[in-house]
Amino acid sequence: MSTSARSHTASTASSGGVQSLERAFDLLERMADAGGEVGLSELATSSGLPLPTIHRLMRTLVATGYVRQQPNRRYSLGPRLIRLGESASRLLGTWARPHLARLVEETGETANMALLDGDEVVYVAQVPSRHSMRMFTEVGRRVLPHSTGVGKALLAPVPDDEVRALLARTGMPAATEKTITTPDAFVSALETVRSTGYAVDDNEQEIGVRCLAVTVPDSPTAAAISISGPAGRVTDAAKERIVPLLKEVARDLSRTLAATGPA
Repeated sequence: MSTSARSHTASTASSGGVQSLERAFDLLERMADAGGEVGLSELATSSGLPLPTIHRLMRTLVATGYVRQQPNRRYSLGPRLIRLGESASRLLGTWARPHLARLVEETGETANMALLDGDEVVYVAQVPSRHSMRMFTEVGRRVLPHSTGVGKALLAPVPDDEVRALLARTGMPAATEKTITTPDAFVSALETVRSTGYAVDDNEQEIGVRCLAVTVPDSPTAAAISISGPAGRVTDAAKERIVPLLKEVARDLSRTLAATGPA
């Protein structure tokens, strides 16, 4: 769970929120951060809550199907969360689509939104270019992050040791001869993303296709948007115009995602 999200939880607790509900969601977030499966002692250490409180909350989450207790007594995220996640993902795509449409209108290229789901990148929204060109990006597709612009953008805020651990789990297969295939080179590429504020996939996922991507700041879940198109159109000269637009649209999308209705 991000620092900003935990700050939000703390602020709601002090503004009349239901404390047990907030604590339950916090535990679910911590389980997700830990890879989906944890023990009670790990939750106690990370949350600071007393073991009896955690045990009571976990019993309720197990009874409702949002958490499962494994034979080894550890707890894992439950299957009932899948339906919630799928519905939320569809809504996220709905909210993003007008912003992606603006990117297509102003750049002429295909616009995408992607999330980091576990160790993979998943595309959750897309508005296609008016030009007829089929590319690998499509809603629902999952790819490894090391070969994509959105993957680099999503991993740029992550500490290097965590990035290396992810790469060790996924491997770094080459999609093309331009794909980055060593952890050192990828970590170096992320440093460039951090310094410039945007990521580039230069024929690394698909030959002939170039992608520019930025993160969505303060998103409730790690998200990135991108444009992708033929390398002959997404040139360095075009990049100077497109990157500021991408950053502006990402900020606008962030405000859309943060908007809340009346209580």
